[in-house]
Amino acid sequence: MPELPEVETTVRGLATVLDGQVITRVALNRADLRRPFPVDLAQGLTGARVTGLSRRAKYGLIHTDRERTMVFHLGMSGRWRIDPEDIGKHDHLVLETAEGRVLSLNDARRFGSVDLVDDAALDKWPQFAALGPEPLGPGLTAGHLAAAFKDRIAAVKLLLLDQRIVAGLGNIYVCEALFRAGIHPEREGGKVSRKALGLLVPAIREVLEESIAAGGSTLRDYARPDGELGYFAKDWRVYGREGEPCACGGTVQRIVQGGRSTFFCPKCQK
Repeated sequence: MPELPEVETTVRGLATVLDGQVITRVALNRADLRRPFPVDLAQGLTGARVTGLSRRAKYGLIHTDRERTMVFHLGMSGRWRIDPEDIGKHDHLVLETAEGRVLSLNDARRFGSVDLVDDAALDKWPQFAALGPEPLGPGLTAGHLAAAFKDRIAAVKLLLLDQRIVAGLGNIYVCEALFRAGIHPEREGGKVSRKALGLLVPAIREVLEESIAAGGSTLRDYARPDGELGYFAKDWRVYGREGEPCACGGTVQRIVQGGRSTFFCPKCQK
């Protein structure tokens, strides 16, 4: 599933051809993805000017001058294609601009979603209302994590995946951040020291920023809107490296937490 860096990379790629442009055509090649497309999506976007693009957690936002925002989620296999050579059976939503650019939302497994939300209601939209702070924003601090983890017996790995605590963190980057901070993924959240949390916050930011700079991590069907692959996977230090040596001399191990694989080094993560 595309995680925060992949969505951020996608939004930045789309901005190069969409920001400031007028959408002249909206084509829906099926009625739904994970849920139905908004009934007024084509009407709401046709003729609208894009005033900016942004990201919230793992959602991409396309803002328009009609005070309405198209919110998309890439699900498991979704990706945007810019000026595709042809429109295939998995290109379910197609946008065209006044400059003749074509953007298609391609989603083979159809676990993604598209919504059209009034700007005034965006912060209170159910999918956003309960989200925690952005990991790259000022709201993520050691103090915030200390308060969220207080007296919690759940594993720190699982708490970091809770979108109510931090918005947008996914499995890959939590594994990598915990490794950099030297925190064992099974440690109880309430027992993670303030000093350790002080190391964890910059570790989260660093791993996300490095991944964004590398274009994200390519898993299964993910690619950037220009068709290029993300290259951060080559820099994974523990994720997907079960049985391989760690730089400290230990061996990377894999366990399952909450139904998901966790990779860590037991020698340098305590």
